[in-house]
Amino acid sequence: MLVILSGVSGAGKDTIKKELIKRMDNVISLPSFTSRQPREDEEEGIQYHFITREEFLEKVHNNEFYEYDLHHNNYYGTSRKLMNEKIQSGKIIVKDIEVNGTENLIKLLKNEVKVVPIFLRVEREELKRRLISRGDLLTDEEIELRLGRLDYEESKMNLYDYVIKNDDLEKTVQIIMTIIENEKRLEHAKK
Repeated sequence: MLVILSGVSGAGKDTIKKELIKRMDNVISLPSFTSRQPREDEEEGIQYHFITREEFLEKVHNNEFYEYDLHHNNYYGTSRKLMNEKIQSGKIIVKDIEVNGTENLIKLLKNEVKVVPIFLRVEREELKRRLISRGDLLTDEEIELRLGRLDYEESKMNLYDYVIKNDDLEKTVQIIMTIIENEKRLEHAKK
C-alpha cells in the first residue's frame, strides 16, 4: 500500500509521516530526491536524498524518476528503483508529495499497488504562522510564495480519497491511522 500525504509547504506532512512510522508496524517512508539544501534538522536519506541540481537533471535524463517537479525553485522526484524495492517489500509506504506528483503517481502505480491519497488542509493564517515559526529562516517573499500556492494545491483536492483539516496533530494522526487500518482490511477482503 502507498499512502500519499499532500498539502502545501507547512501543512504538516513530514511531522505526520514521522508519527505514523513511530506508532504503526510495517510503515516505512520513501524519501524523495531533491536538489535543495538540507534544513538544519534533516538527515540524508531520512527526509530526502539530497543531490545537486546537475545530478538531479542527470537522473531525469536517465528516466530514473516516476515523477518529478520543480517546486519553489528546487527539484523533487520519486525514484523508480527505490519505490519498486519498497513495494516489493510488502510494507506500507508513506510518501509526502505535492499535488502534481500525486496525480502522476496515481496514474503510474494504481495497477501495481493500492494507492491511498490523503490531502492535508491548513487555514491560511495557521499556515503562515507555521511557516514563520518552523526554523527555515524563510524570507517574507518565500513565505508569500508558499502561501500563494495554497489556492492551487486546494484546487486539486478532488484527486484525493481523503481530505483532512490538520489543525490538531494528535487527531490528524489518529484519523490517518484509522484510514490505513480500514484500507488494509479492504485490501485483504478483496484477496
